[in-house]
Amino acid sequence: MATATELEGPTTELLQTLIRNECVNDGSADSGFETRSSDVLKQYLEGTGLDIQTYTPREGRDSMVARIEGSDPDAPSLCLMGHTDVVPVNPAGWRNDPFGADLIDGEVWGRGAIDMLNLTSSMAVAFRHLATTGFRPKGDLIFFGVGDEEAGGVWGAEWMAEHHWDDIDADYVLTELGGWSHEAADGTRQVTVNVNEKGMAWRRLRVRGTPGHGSMPFGADNALVKAAEIVRRLTEYRPIPDLDDIWRAQVDSMTLSDEVREGLLDPAAIWDTIATLPTPVARTCHAHTHTTFSPNVVHGGQKTNIIPDVIDLEIDIRTVPGDRESAEGHLRAALGDLYDHVEVSDIQNSPATTSPFGPDNALWASVEKHTQIAYPGAKLVPGLTVGGTDARFYRDRGRTAYGTGLFSPSMDFATFGSRFHGHNERIDVESLGLSAEYFWGIARDLLT
Repeated sequence: MATATELEGPTTELLQTLIRNECVNDGSADSGFETRSSDVLKQYLEGTGLDIQTYTPREGRDSMVARIEGSDPDAPSLCLMGHTDVVPVNPAGWRNDPFGADLIDGEVWGRGAIDMLNLTSSMAVAFRHLATTGFRPKGDLIFFGVGDEEAGGVWGAEWMAEHHWDDIDADYVLTELGGWSHEAADGTRQVTVNVNEKGMAWRRLRVRGTPGHGSMPFGADNALVKAAEIVRRLTEYRPIPDLDDIWRAQVDSMTLSDEVREGLLDPAAIWDTIATLPTPVARTCHAHTHTTFSPNVVHGGQKTNIIPDVIDLEIDIRTVPGDRESAEGHLRAALGDLYDHVEVSDIQNSPATTSPFGPDNALWASVEKHTQIAYPGAKLVPGLTVGGTDARFYRDRGRTAYGTGLFSPSMDFATFGSRFHGHNERIDVESLGLSAEYFWGIARDLLT
């Protein structure tokens, strides 16, 4: 038997080591340095008699896989997948060293403490505990420490799926994001488990104009001016909302007035209703129900006194699972007559993905059962991941993948969201123990 208290210490220590490895992925091919943490995880699991393999898609960018072999090749298998890279950080915005992994007032501080080295550590600790206590599952149990999640998985899960699929394949997968909770008006605890994920359709818009002297701007064909109008139109564009059963479950779990609840479920009223909500809540509600367009990068211009003839805009487009319109169709609708003035090219593509859930699904049933250990009477709420995770590489191949962990009551969505990719990222050690016990219990329950 493993308890949250027993697993809290080892998980904390492993998390601190992974944070200090500083595996920062800035999106370039030679960043990340995930080999540091791949080696740590391999060393942590060595001596257990397990089959552990390392994979090198590019120098310094290793991923690793450990496996407890099942006794029945026809039994369902489970993969615990945690990424080892983290996003860049601005140290000036932090109260403590972002890679110091200091333990302060019961919290581990550092980049990756929330996203997602906390879960990677708790998964590894649960996995090791099972291995060292002689766990003999019917189906395979896999621990997958993967790199390059923060830049789309080109050198991580995507590469592994293309080159070593048999080594990471599993019927069921647990990974990020999810596991936060809140207390509903009736006193029940509502725990979010993300079962689907928005698609990515990142696009580059090249806007052309005519060069000229900056001292004579009247009537000029200025590519930057047109680009500014394109950005304005994108920010004002209102695509049709997608109010599916998962969104309805989210709304049901929220403490709202009847008027707001009705507005959030009405396609004609939802935009104006969202505008009345506090900004953090409004952003979440909008992202859950709409395909979104965020102009985030601009390149162009040559000199202060030259009217630019080429401006490149990079747009982060995220599609909801029910959206059947193409990214280009949305851009045409949003830009109107300006659409013919841009050249659209792809940066990154992946469709929205969904996994089955409910009491008839073995993984959902096990997740629900082991949520009750920490929170008796808790209700699982299916959710949508609005960002990108490596779960999509499994869902694309028909596997069931959920984003979840299990956090303490202090880690509600607002707290989680404020620390995710933000300054002063940190996680409480109680959550580390709860997640480790959670993964330990699910693995035992599902595979025996």
